[in-house]
Amino acid sequence: MIEQAANTRALIEHIAKALVDTPGEVFIDEYEDGDEIVIELEVAEADLGKVIGRSGRVARALRTVLSAAGSKQNKRYALEIIE
Repeated sequence: MIEQAANTRALIEHIAKALVDTPGEVFIDEYEDGDEIVIELEVAEADLGKVIGRSGRVARALRTVLSAAGSKQNKRYALEIIE
């Protein structure tokens, strides 16, 4: 189970690093909150708009990917973008 969660974390990290200009400043943390696994994504302040996107489209897409990965593992994921 831990390996699958690590794969989900690595997936979000890989996507985020591909979106930003400074991939060295992408940090991922995760913790459990009840029955949900929360993944915190932190990027450089200049790259925050690229991760959120217009009207939150990119952030919504990242959350959709997490939801799809979670449904396969029978887990619930949440994505928090740290400003």
